Amino acid sequence: MWQRIQTVFIAIVILSLTATIFFPIWVYSIPNETLELYALHYTVKTAGEAGLVRNTTYMPYSLTAILAVAAITLALIEITKYRNRMLQLKLGALNSLFIAGTMLCAVLFSNDFVQTYKGQYGLGLWLPGVAVLCNLLANRFIRRDERIVRESSRLR
Repeated sequence: MWQRIQTVFIAIVILSLTATIFFPIWVYSIPNETLELYALHYTVKTAGEAGLVRNTTYMPYSLTAILAVAAITLALIEITKYRNRMLQLKLGALNSLFIAGTMLCAVLFSNDFVQTYKGQYGLGLWLPGVAVLCNLLANRFIRRDERIVRESSRLR
């Protein structure tokens, strides 16, 4: 299973989507305030006389993490179905939709804040792009394996 290159690409999909959940998508900092958008939440940290005050909002921002977890789950199932390449291709196509939804949510939510504040995009915005690329490469190699198996069975 691990000797096939598509399994390595699917593992990279899992790692990059897992990292997407924990790395910031967008960050804005001024001396007394920090605004951070993660896949799970949006947090405003304010430093004042009472200390550091944190206000966290989960919905609708956690939709990004929900889609990422769904894509991670599909990728794990896809790795275990290495004996059935056609099912693996279908799961990969469905996973592409979930990863694209993750990217779309991250871009839409971060663009809402960019219009108001000038912040910096974080690594959490770019990692789903890595996942899409690796998922497409995995599907390409799965298709290639299926074609090789069909050509070899025709020769028998």
